Amino acid sequence: MSFIAGTGKTNIDILYAGLKRLPQMGEELYSDGFKLCLGGGVPGTMVNLGRLNLPVKTATWLGLDMFSDFAANEYRDNRVEITNLYEGGVLPLNITSAMITPEDRTFVTYGPDAEENDDTAEKIYEMSKGAKIVEVQNGYCDVYRKLKDEGTLLVLDTGYTDDMSFSLYRDLIELCDYYVPNQKEAMKITETASPEEALSVLSKYFKNPVVKLDKDGCMGMEDGKAFTVPVIDEYVRVDSTGAGDAFLAGFMYGLFNDYRFRDCILLGNITGGKCVTGVGCLTEYLTEEELLKKFREYKIKFFG
Repeated sequence: MSFIAGTGKTNIDILYAGLKRLPQMGEELYSDGFKLCLGGGVPGTMVNLGRLNLPVKTATWLGLDMFSDFAANEYRDNRVEITNLYEGGVLPLNITSAMITPEDRTFVTYGPDAEENDDTAEKIYEMSKGAKIVEVQNGYCDVYRKLKDEGTLLVLDTGYTDDMSFSLYRDLIELCDYYVPNQKEAMKITETASPEEALSVLSKYFKNPVVKLDKDGCMGMEDGKAFTVPVIDEYVRVDSTGAGDAFLAGFMYGLFNDYRFRDCILLGNITGGKCVTGVGCLTEYLTEEELLKKFREYKIKFFG
């Protein structure tokens, strides 16, 4: 088992940065900065892992359009092996235009449903077969169950939605080895009022539960004892977009290389912290050498 895999829609972000304010109806404003880049989600996490010199595969939907060509080149440049699930129809990517001011951001997204057919699940299984770790999203539970039976480690990530609930994710929560929610997601899915309570509930389903605390670091639990790994204070936030995907990449880097649980969280805090120092999901990142150097430095600082 020598690679990490994940399935998800490809996101393309069109970023307009340096706006003093957002345009009103009928107005045209010029931005100081512009960038076309891959967005977050599972494929974004796979790109972060490829940059850390790990073998990675992703199943996604790419068409014949200019955005799909851009994405395919980005995947190849970052050593991500692609299985294309697209077989025609509408533009298969999520396209987001983001306008960024000093105070906030606003988004417009075109996001068609992923086209699936009778072969989709089998293609995902064949792409993932033999992986040491698979990042899990809602759906394809039969595929994930088969991979789990074959010895693959399953890591669940969720994006916040107003209707998210334990019942919606029950099958995956009971199946997966790790779940890495932020505090808002964790409290919503466990119906609790604090990250600490959420961590306690999640400990009933996971040997080592995790709750990300945003600017306050990340909580974990080991042998029934909760602990917090602080943020990396040298990283100054510019844009938090993609921080969760970057954290997950560092966390899974640790799992792939058999680091202890607490160290996996530290690795995630480092990669997530580096991400927020630039605009966009994948603009700022660390090489494997840079990550390990920071890890040695902060392991001594945090853990002694």
